[in-house]
Amino acid sequence: MSYAILVVDDSSIVRTMVKKSIAMAGLPVGKVFEAANGKEALEVLGKNWIDIVFADLNMPEMNGTELVEKMSQDSMLVSTPVVIVSSEQSQAKIDELKAKGIRAYIKKPFRPEGFRDVVAEVLGPAQAKGGQP
Repeated sequence: MSYAILVVDDSSIVRTMVKKSIAMAGLPVGKVFEAANGKEALEVLGKNWIDIVFADLNMPEMNGTELVEKMSQDSMLVSTPVVIVSSEQSQAKIDELKAKGIRAYIKKPFRPEGFRDVVAEVLGPAQAKGGQP
């Protein structure tokens, strides 16, 4: 089984770094989609099956918090796991985001192992190792 992943960040450099980290983590990735903000992410989510979303918080047009809120109001997207990838250090903010439905949080700067561990936690360890469920 390979994953369809959506990477949402307004920085193309950070999106590239996230994609490289996911590849280095050894995750079975089928297709990686990109979006520069929450609005673009919703468009991608409306047209494609996405297994997991890695999103930044601070973006123009629609930030990560707004994206999570919009997804939680959509019956087709509410079950799609969202992982926030951000430099936000406030535990109160992280707790607030978890209450809104994010599944995990990866702090910047990140390491490939962080993505592997989060995918195992969110989607299950068999898939994260590339095995069958």
